[in-house]
Amino acid sequence: MKNILRTVLKLMIIIPLLGVIGIYSVDLFEKHFKENEPIVLVVPQKPGSGTSVWAQIVAEQLGPYLEGRDIIIKHIPGARDIPGFNEFHNTLRYDDNHVMVSHGGNGVSFLQENVDYDYRDYESVGLMNLNIIVGKLKGTDGNNPSFAAGSGMVPEAYAITLLLCGPNMTLEEYGQCFVDHVTWVNGMSGSERRLAFKRGELNATRENPAAYKKHVESNEEAELWFHHGILDWVSGKHLDDPNYPGFQLEELYFQRWGMYPDDPMMKPEAKEFYAAYKLVKSWRDGVQKALWVNKGNPNLELLRTALQNMANDPEAMAAIEAKVGKYEWVIGEAGNQQRDALFRLIGNSTLNTLVFFNNYVLGLTSVFKPDLVLDNLIENQEQI
Repeated sequence: MKNILRTVLKLMIIIPLLGVIGIYSVDLFEKHFKENEPIVLVVPQKPGSGTSVWAQIVAEQLGPYLEGRDIIIKHIPGARDIPGFNEFHNTLRYDDNHVMVSHGGNGVSFLQENVDYDYRDYESVGLMNLNIIVGKLKGTDGNNPSFAAGSGMVPEAYAITLLLCGPNMTLEEYGQCFVDHVTWVNGMSGSERRLAFKRGELNATRENPAAYKKHVESNEEAELWFHHGILDWVSGKHLDDPNYPGFQLEELYFQRWGMYPDDPMMKPEAKEFYAAYKLVKSWRDGVQKALWVNKGNPNLELLRTALQNMANDPEAMAAIEAKVGKYEWVIGEAGNQQRDALFRLIGNSTLNTLVFFNNYVLGLTSVFKPDLVLDNLIENQEQI
């Protein structure tokens, strides 16, 4: 009887203990499994598109610094590359292993369309402070360009208008000047646009640095026309691109018109038109290739550290620069600061100018988003 009681008492102690050990072991297993799942880069385009190519280039160099974790690329293409970012915002961002790879067109859409995603809800892992390069066919003077349309090309429309039409016009006059001089071709995909330029059906085109090297620099019939400059988030100015020095739009404008587009003597509407150009090109190029995670993501520091280590590796940087060009990496909190600098560019009149020109001249469906202006005013007031 004593032996039976002793056995029962042992079981009463051991069975609950096994349960605790079992639960603890399962928790450890799940934690280990979760920490070793692949990092998923969400790209809002189909394979082979510009951002997909960039993501693949970076993933190859970033992988060795992720403490043994693999990287996979998840493509979610859709109209104007919005659905993939919306899906990240609505569902995927809550999976800690998912990282959004956004591009400049996403920034333009956020500024002027009703989208689900909102950059204020994320933490920046890092971004490459890039530029867009505009080429033209040799022998073309640029006075009557034929150019593929699209929301991602909005900064080119403004830049071409400024360059061709000059200073001190009203918004309506700038619009009419654009219509008179520019053939704005709708409905082309990226591959169709590149083929049309190669055939001479378009006499001008634009690309991100990696695609420009691949599709324009390699074309013996093409030459550099202009670029937009690189955003310095500290000063809010756009600096010349060291990869293509001397071809920044503002410098070409000065050479042609004898003044800069932000000259103090410029009329108010002309100043607003240039401000609208700066706003939309900054939102496109300032977050042209950027990595984001949800706020509170426990992988944030792992990802930031991996990106910084990659940026400190001369061989990794040489491999990236050979395909993309030499551009600055903005990593960690500095990426958040660059995003915040973009929000500070949003003003009521400037945003209205952007929406008006887009709708009535470029034929886009743009909306005025008052919350962007209101939030910017509140933030500026708090800083005061």
